[in-house]
Amino acid sequence: MPAPLRRAGLVAAVATTALLALAAPAAAHGADAPDGTDYRAAVTGVAPHRPGLTARMVEAGARLELTNRTGADVTVLGYSGEPYLRIGPGGVFENSRSPATWLNRTIAGDTELPAEADPAAAPAWRRIDDGPTYRWHDQRTLWRGDGPPAAVAAAPDREQRVRDWTVPLRAGDTPTEVRGTLDWVPPPDPYPWWVAVTLGFLVLGAAGVVPGGTAAGVRALRAVGGLLAVGGAATVALTVARALDSGAPGTGGVLTDLLTGQVWTLLTGLGALAAGGYALARRPAADFALALAGACLALFAGIANLAVLSRSVPPAAGPPGLVRVLVAVALATGAGALAAGLLRLRTAARHARATRPAEPAQAGRGAKP
Repeated sequence: MPAPLRRAGLVAAVATTALLALAAPAAAHGADAPDGTDYRAAVTGVAPHRPGLTARMVEAGARLELTNRTGADVTVLGYSGEPYLRIGPGGVFENSRSPATWLNRTIAGDTELPAEADPAAAPAWRRIDDGPTYRWHDQRTLWRGDGPPAAVAAAPDREQRVRDWTVPLRAGDTPTEVRGTLDWVPPPDPYPWWVAVTLGFLVLGAAGVVPGGTAAGVRALRAVGGLLAVGGAATVALTVARALDSGAPGTGGVLTDLLTGQVWTLLTGLGALAAGGYALARRPAADFALALAGACLALFAGIANLAVLSRSVPPAAGPPGLVRVLVAVALATGAGALAAGLLRLRTAARHARATRPAEPAQAGRGAKP
């Protein structure tokens, strides 16, 4: 293998390993958020209506979010009717003796209950947050069966209601509840998306076989750079959509989520934009920049979100079809730029060997002493 390709492969491997290691802690943000689901959970309202008390589903329906700006405490009741959460002006408190406190640690609800968990015991409150908003996994809003409901199994191609659900609250002495629905939404056919991704990959990769020193090679380099920049922009948009779906409140919350839980995907998109601009400007080492940025884009924005192509409810805000377009664009442009960059590096290495002048014969070689 030519030395430039060996160096490119080594750098790409080191960069990818470092990004994976650094991204692992960040992935803990919303760690139980599904990559995608075919069950759509939605809040239909709070009854009776109380100004300042709102609820919604976040993280593709994995968590229920309750915001209390009424100026008075609101208590969320657990699965046995016991006090579970208290949200109010003083912050958010959880009852460590409520089984829901432990079961809701994971989306599967499989946490082993400690000895102190007793719904009949007096509440033991501990403060866990200082805001008026809290999000948690609530088993009443989810489908936890090992298989689909019988009606869904009988007609999986039809969108249908699985159940209506309620989460009971207590606002002072007034019984209140969050009401919502859980629907089955048939998953999309991933085949057309894979066809589109494959075609995009082949078109971009083919640009790598155009000789780099020609006018056609310059145009090919610029074309790949421009399309990689489009993939970077799609990745930035996808990252923002995921941050919005995480339930981050307001602009500040979205920015915080982008710089914590979504930071590496965001940097990948920005890096692809920069590498695309670098190639458009025909700067030195543009081929290597294309390959490295394309590898990161395909891995962190494309492969990491593959489930979106085959699930009806993606973990991102916005129309599901648009989210799939963003993932497909990121995957196709990333993989295509990687292939084009590596092919151009290989062609350049071959050209360098072919045009390298022969080494002059050593003086006196073969002469007798």
